[in-house]
Amino acid sequence: MHPYFNEMYQGTDVRSPYTRLQDWVSAMPAELRSLKQAEAEALFRRIGITFAVYGEGGDPDRLIPFDMFPRVFSGAEWSRLERGIKQRARALNAFLVDVYGRGEIVRAGRIPARLVYHNEAYEKSVAGFVPPKGVYSHIVGIDLVRTGPDEFFVLEDNCRTPSGVSYMLENREIMMRMFPDLFRENRIEPVDSYPEKLRRTLASVAPAKCDREPTVVILTPGSFNSAYYEHSFLADLMGVELVEGQDLFVDGAFVYMRTTEGPRRVDVIYRRIDDAFIDPLCFRPDSVLGIPGLMDVYRSGGVSICSAPGAGVADDKAVYTYVPEMIRFYLGEEPILQNVPTWQCGKADDLGHVLDKLPELVVKEVHGSGGYGMLVGPRCTRAEIEAFRAKIVENPGNYIAQPTLALSTVPTFVEAGIAPRHVDLRPYCLVGERIELVPGGLTRVALKDGSLVVNSSQGGGVKDTWVLAE
Repeated sequence: MHPYFNEMYQGTDVRSPYTRLQDWVSAMPAELRSLKQAEAEALFRRIGITFAVYGEGGDPDRLIPFDMFPRVFSGAEWSRLERGIKQRARALNAFLVDVYGRGEIVRAGRIPARLVYHNEAYEKSVAGFVPPKGVYSHIVGIDLVRTGPDEFFVLEDNCRTPSGVSYMLENREIMMRMFPDLFRENRIEPVDSYPEKLRRTLASVAPAKCDREPTVVILTPGSFNSAYYEHSFLADLMGVELVEGQDLFVDGAFVYMRTTEGPRRVDVIYRRIDDAFIDPLCFRPDSVLGIPGLMDVYRSGGVSICSAPGAGVADDKAVYTYVPEMIRFYLGEEPILQNVPTWQCGKADDLGHVLDKLPELVVKEVHGSGGYGMLVGPRCTRAEIEAFRAKIVENPGNYIAQPTLALSTVPTFVEAGIAPRHVDLRPYCLVGERIELVPGGLTRVALKDGSLVVNSSQGGGVKDTWVLAE
């Protein structure tokens, strides 16, 4: 018995969401498969979907590998995930409004004050300010893993600027173009309404001073950013301007965009740059990416910034351990989706356990992202484990540890044919006047045999994610 849950097969039987794919696979000879895979890559190149990886000095235009074998959820499976994701997004936003306000959850002793107020992502400059509609995080990307038919766990929350949604949309576009028959035979929920839903979400949180149809822009750090393709792609699909810091300026109580017809007032900024860079007068004085004076306009209700400055304190990996507590505290509900059991190395008892079991655990930096600064114990040499042990001992509060989960697998096209590979899922939950998400998300797949690291920066690929209509 293989220890990993295979999402397509139960023993030799095909699980019901995948029944129609069985015939598709058996009817596709190896030559056709290679041909289709090459066609997919050519389409990606033509569209220009690339992914730059910082610090690798490699090809800045390398493609994220695309796997043609879709991942499929039944309508009932998705319905439970959707309820759990929305619940989590509500609780995370309630937490943000609270910790920049009265801090009831801290006063009630449910989360340690130091984790919140001494957190480097906590922005004192917005304490006491409530953003429009009480929303701090407008796009919540929740990373999920599956370990069994009904077992889903949240790996982490992304409350700042979760990326990858362009892949969700492009993967679908390419699959529909290459295998139209599959879409005729299967009733698959569409995802192409995402840009319109995003635009509606952003417009719904326009500031009180906006007395007309809101002007929304996407603020990008520029074409050297690894997600620049996605910024321009979304701006195109939403029909809004893509701007850089120098395209905007503050005049009095408002922010304006330079246009050929003269200045135009901007109401909502969907920013894809970090807090530290958005206003050199408030944060890093050396930032050339931001807009001087932006925070004053924001705090006086002249513009909305999405996600709100300071939202990052909710997706810190140490704060993550308290999200189930937030759900109980703010919503009075039990969590629908479970956290992965997590040890905080800053706690003496937890630290002892982690150091004792290091070869079996996954250890992550509290502020790390993209699969960097982590140790996957079972995959490391003794020397690597000992080197990491020294880092943990030197600064225990900087690390959390989790068991190595038996991530589910989905059949994947590999050189030798079809083989199971580990996957995770990032759905994108939109929070504005209402909370909604499109049925699907970004499935990332670890293409190396046995690998559990799905990050594109670490060699992972992507798949189309199907939700079957009930």
